[in-house]
Amino acid sequence: MSELRHVRLFRNGRNQAVRIPVEFELPGNEAVMHRDGDRLVIEPVRKRGLLALLKAMQPITDFPEIDDPIPDPERAL
Repeated sequence: MSELRHVRLFRNGRNQAVRIPVEFELPGNEAVMHRDGDRLVIEPVRKRGLLALLKAMQPITDFPEIDDPIPDPERAL
């Protein structure tokens, strides 16, 4: 398990907040937060790569007809 650090909770308007010590900083400027039992888990938002994007896409089933005949190799000379 990672190093423990005692932190204080405080109010920021109507929200409860905690300052994240420098040794626990997360990369980027966004995070995802969720509960795991009585624990609060904060994880950095991972940038999605091309494979994740392709997996999320719906397959294309309706291709348009394109009039693009194969050129005659003898005419190309």
